[in-house]
This record gives sequence, C-alpha cells and structure tokens, in this order.
Amino acid sequence: MSDGSTILVADDDRAIRTVLNQALGRLGYEVRTTGHAATLWRWVADGAGDLVITDVVMPDENGLDLIPRIKKIRPDMRVIVMSAHNTLITAVKATERGAFDYIPKPFDLNDLVGAVSRALKEPKRAVSVQEEEDEDQLPLIGRSPAMQEIYRVLARLMGTDLTVMVTGESGTGKELVARALHNYGKRRNGPFVAVNMAAIPRELIESELFGHEKGAFTGATQRSTGRFEQAAGGTLFLDEIGDMPMEAQTRLLRVLQEGEYTTVGGRIPIRADVRIVAATHRDLQQLIRQGLFREDLYYRLNVVPIRLPPLRERSEDIPELIRHFLAQCGEEGLPIKSLDKPAIERLKQHHWQGNVRELENLVRRLAALYAQEVIGVDVIEIELAEVSPRPEVEVSPRAESLGQAVERQLRDYFAAHRDSLPAAGLYDRVLQEVERPLISMCLTATRGNQIRAAQLLGLNRNTLRKKIRELDIQVIRGMK
Repeated sequence: MSDGSTILVADDDRAIRTVLNQALGRLGYEVRTTGHAATLWRWVADGAGDLVITDVVMPDENGLDLIPRIKKIRPDMRVIVMSAHNTLITAVKATERGAFDYIPKPFDLNDLVGAVSRALKEPKRAVSVQEEEDEDQLPLIGRSPAMQEIYRVLARLMGTDLTVMVTGESGTGKELVARALHNYGKRRNGPFVAVNMAAIPRELIESELFGHEKGAFTGATQRSTGRFEQAAGGTLFLDEIGDMPMEAQTRLLRVLQEGEYTTVGGRIPIRADVRIVAATHRDLQQLIRQGLFREDLYYRLNVVPIRLPPLRERSEDIPELIRHFLAQCGEEGLPIKSLDKPAIERLKQHHWQGNVRELENLVRRLAALYAQEVIGVDVIEIELAEVSPRPEVEVSPRAESLGQAVERQLRDYFAAHRDSLPAAGLYDRVLQEVERPLISMCLTATRGNQIRAAQLLGLNRNTLRKKIRELDIQVIRGMK
C-alpha cells in the first residue's frame, strides 16, 4: 500500500491518463492528471504533488524541457519520464536532465508501478543537469524492447566511470555502444581510443597498450606512448578482449586493481586515468575453463555486462535500420532509394548471420548497383541468394576413426586460437579436456558399474575412483 503520496500525471493520451489514474488510485495514491504541460507546471509551482509522471511530447511543451525547471524550484521532486519517441537520445536526455527513471511506451504497468514505488522510497540525492545533446546523430538505431532495455542501462551509466563489458555476435554494434558511453558520458571531452586485441601481434601487445621506453627491446629506438596514455582523460575501448594473450592479461589486471601501470622497460608508475569498455564475441567463461582467460580479470572487466542481441532477435528494428542506412547513402552521394513493403518483409525473415553490419552492406549494394528507385522483393531474393553461405559438407562420425575425430577437433582449435595459444601446458590441458567426458561416457555405457568402466578404460579401480572425485563426475548409483 502507498503512504498517501500525491502523483501528478501529464500525458496528452486520455486512455493512458485513465489507466494510470485507476491503477495508482487502487494502490492508495492520490492522482491528479492533465493533458497539458502548463497545467502540470502550475501544480508543481504551487507546491502540489510528491512525484511527477510526464510524457515527452505534449501539445504545449516538451516534457523534457520541464524537468530542469521543476528541479530548480523543487530539487527533491522526482520525475518519471514516459515516451513513445524511444531512442537512446531520449533516454540520455531524460537521465541527464534529472529524471528518476525513463519508461518507454508502450509500457508494462508493473514496471511503471515499481518505478513509482522506488521513486517515493529511495533517499533523495543531488542531480546535475547537463547540456542538451545533438539529436541528429543517433549512435544506436532501434525501438524494439531489447534495444529499449539497452538504452535504459546506457543512460544510467553515462554519469559513471564503471567498467563495462559488451558481448554479442560480430556485427551487432559493440563499438557503437562504447562510443555512445563515451560521447554522452562525463568523459566526452577526452579522447576515445579503440584497440582491437585480435589485430595486434602478441609479442607487441604490451608495448601497444602501455608504451615502451627507448632501448626496452630490440628496435625500440625511442620512447613510444601506449594506448592507455593516449586515452588519458577519456575512454579506452578494448575490442576482442578474448584474444588478449595471458601475459598481457596479467598486466591489465594489475592496472584495474591498482589504477596505475608502467611502460615496457620503465620503472615510474603512471596513473591510469581512463574508463575501460571491453567487448568480445567469444564465450569468456569457456575460455576460462580452457585456461585461456584469467577468471580474476573477467570479474574486474565484467562490472556492468551489456549483451547486444543479434539482429534476428530484433527483426522489428530492420525497417528503421534500412531507412537510416539509405539516408546515409544519400548523404554520401549515392542515388536515393527506397524498399517496397514485400522487400522489407523478406529482409525481416532473413537470418542475418552478419547482423547489422551485413544489413548495412546489403543496403549499400542496393543503393549503388540497382537503377530502380524502389527496390522490390525480386532484387532482395537475388541478393540474399548470392550472399547466403554454402552449406558445409559434414564428415559423418561413423566414417572417421577416433584419432581422425580428435585430429579434426584439434585442427579447428589451433585455427581459432593461433594468435592466443597458451605459453605452456597445452599437453596437460588437452588431456584434461578429454579425460572428463571420456570417463563420463564410459560410466554411462556401463550403466554406472565402476568395475566394468575401469576395465573398459584400462585403469585400476582405485585410480578410476580418484579421477571421479578429482573431476567431480556424477555417478548414477544402483544401476545393474
């Protein structure tokens, strides 16, 4: 139940006003509703209300413009913003101007009621109002529920220096998230430095990140600044962090723990004045199990995790993305094009293995290569047929020996990790990876009979029991 607080609601949609009036009224709140910003402002100026819920677009004034004025005369007044104009800029503006929360429309009533409860119960804190941002250049595109949640998280991170880990498939826009955190955060006036771990030779990566002194190694003829020093006062984006070699991971962990680093060959500590945003398309938990990524570093980097959904999980954003990319093409001098409805629907059904990057490349080809102003579904079918990957010929497990199967798996492993192999211990690591599933399958095959499993494996029964304990293998008891 409520404490009898009064909630002021401003929205030009009568249906929304009715729903909120009834829902909040049933919880014991006193509710006053209006469809005009001027009426809301008069109530606030007269000292009425304990909480404001306001739409952004209203007939007489933008709700976001009201927030600084409300905060000026009533600093403790909490404001919750609702908006159908669901972009990252809207979320950021609402947060920067002092809104307690931002709720995209259409909203879940339970989410809104929860925000009201938190707004009235949480301790008041000072809020700084920042300058308005340019809304012409949207860093992220999409109004799907998945993207709305990302916008809300990003808006709350703008005023912090928290380390962020962005995960997602290739082409989902991980660097765009990092740039948005920088461009709309408190380090916006500092540099944004991006470095791709997978693109740097492993023997040079420490020098690339931390710099080196003259004479630190052969060829070091002068002092060189590293990316940490170049990003001082700003943001350092570490892309493909899963490809960082172990020795560099150790140095990065020290920076995150102590807030300082030394150049290669240097002795004087340098303060690390950067916000770190890391990104990867790889499964870091799997790399940890394989001994290829430090678990302690993972937890230092994964302070705030953000997962970017693949495009196939937010296909409703595809029409807006297409319009955005076509507009970019027009600005670059390519012919102005559009897609008819069947063409767009066909693109919404595509799997998009390359995600947003694949869609952007397709739109650019459509703008550059086709004469018609309106692209139809026939053209889309041709393009999708040409870019669809050919199905791989799979080797039947029955057609290869155990040795061939192991060799195939190891070949794939070395191909995927050729630039990030461990410095030592690979033999024992491979044996450990094979040992657990082998013992588990033998126990399954013998229906949990450890004597028969030991015979099948060629092991002493006591040795098998020891392995079961060490590897924490679950054994089904009581099977005949």
